[in-house]
Amino acid sequence: MKAAAFAYERPTDLSATLALMARANGTAKLIAGGQSLGPMLNLRLVEPDLIIDISGLSELKWADRRGDELVIGACVTHGDIEDGRIPDVTRGAMQRVAGAIAYRAVRNRGTIGGSLSHADPAADWVSALSALRAQVALRSAAGARDLPVERFVTGALESALRPGEIVEAVRVPAMAASARWGYVKACRKIGEFAHAIAAVLIDPEQATARVVIGAVEAAPIVLADAAALFGGRITGDFERQFDARVADAILTKAGLANAADRHIHVAVLRRAIGEAASA
Repeated sequence: MKAAAFAYERPTDLSATLALMARANGTAKLIAGGQSLGPMLNLRLVEPDLIIDISGLSELKWADRRGDELVIGACVTHGDIEDGRIPDVTRGAMQRVAGAIAYRAVRNRGTIGGSLSHADPAADWVSALSALRAQVALRSAAGARDLPVERFVTGALESALRPGEIVEAVRVPAMAASARWGYVKACRKIGEFAHAIAAVLIDPEQATARVVIGAVEAAPIVLADAAALFGGRITGDFERQFDARVADAILTKAGLANAADRHIHVAVLRRAIGEAASA
């Protein structure tokens, strides 16, 4: 099947893009890498009146460290991050996540902003950036606002984007030297969409743990304070303290009724915690 007919525009700057989005009043779709939108167009899962190509906008292709955070333009590709072509504030965590996304051909074209905007529950950045406490910078002709990633992704393929609004950049706070990072996903084979994801950011010195469970057919489960998973207190022995029964109860409460599915998610979470412990 091929896409339904649509108009096409390729603006030369961000201002022109926002003006086009405003005039379209919700009937336009942005395309950058096209790794998600392309198949959806061909399957006619979306039928926009207008496609706005932002792949040539230099205003969305930059990255810079500003104080204690990294600001990444929406059109920076997974490959840019994987290859270390942008600054790093996560001690290699983002680079490792990017390198495990799909296949190299996808990473060469797929963008961080496009991945978040698509809001696929099985997408790596949706879970990883939530665990890293990242925020998205949103812009429209009416103004700008910031949202934490966990509030931006509202459900499966659903986001908080308003009509005429785009993801302009992603803000990632620097990872503390004492923090431990773990990211594990379960796929039937390399390159396929994950059917379980776990991202953990644990800091024994600060006695904090942030855990995200993704690929749950909805917005990721974000545990901003995950101490309950470790007996109520985060210490240097957090791997041994992990309580799988508590994790299973959290998943059950979140609506995962299938025991086998919960078992996979808990196993992936245990592996992510182990990875953090050995970091």
